[in-house]
Amino acid sequence: MRKSFVLCFVFLFSFLFQSCSSLDPDESDINAMALKAYNEVKTQAKISNNAKWTAMLNRVAPRVAKASGENFEWEWMLIDSPEVNAWCMPGGKMAVYTGIMPVLKTEAALAAVLGHEVAHATKRHGKQSYARAIKGNLAGLVIGVTTAVGGQMLCKSESCRLLTGLGGAAAGFAIAFFDHKFSRENETEADKIGQEYMARAGYDPAESIKLWERMGAASGGKAPPEFMSTHPSDVTRKQNLSKWLPEAQGIYTKSPQKYGLGENI
Repeated sequence: MRKSFVLCFVFLFSFLFQSCSSLDPDESDINAMALKAYNEVKTQAKISNNAKWTAMLNRVAPRVAKASGENFEWEWMLIDSPEVNAWCMPGGKMAVYTGIMPVLKTEAALAAVLGHEVAHATKRHGKQSYARAIKGNLAGLVIGVTTAVGGQMLCKSESCRLLTGLGGAAAGFAIAFFDHKFSRENETEADKIGQEYMARAGYDPAESIKLWERMGAASGGKAPPEFMSTHPSDVTRKQNLSKWLPEAQGIYTKSPQKYGLGENI
């Protein structure tokens, strides 16, 4: 019993020391933790066998990644899950959940989603979010990653719960990334940059506005008021995207390849 307590204390202390030394984490360290977490998701998640959606993702993801101009080691996967979600980890590791596909309706809407998520990675929002989470919730992260049960108590999303078996800083990263929201400023920046990425990739940026109309309808009005959320409301997002549309349309006009709306989903 005493030995177990000592081992637990040593683990907590070592993680605490490691986390405190990483309040302003190096990008290479963040990318390494992201890669470990991503590989763990690939191991534990159910990868979709929907051939049409997989082919669509395999078309759109590299186009949007290239449009970003970032030289990441890009990867993507389609996860079979009803969760209406998608994400891009630091370093360019992407995932789309099948639950979001029927909401999108068009290939261009998928480009809009991926553009938004890729922008989070290229603008290093994940690094900022991780640093904020560590500073604000260090004790909770330490306790949460000590055991799988503790980790699951902290995790709200399916992706985070998949990673409770990870240890040390990688587990802390998983909890921080999946369940510590980006700031509203981060989200707004990702909306704008993402609209530009999809346009540069050859997809009609006007579809980004229609996407949020569909997302709003899919949520059934259950989204919290904007002042209670770090995410801009669907109405604010549509207003912003409409305001930025002329600039994005100019980028789209100059795109060497134009796919318009692409295929229907």
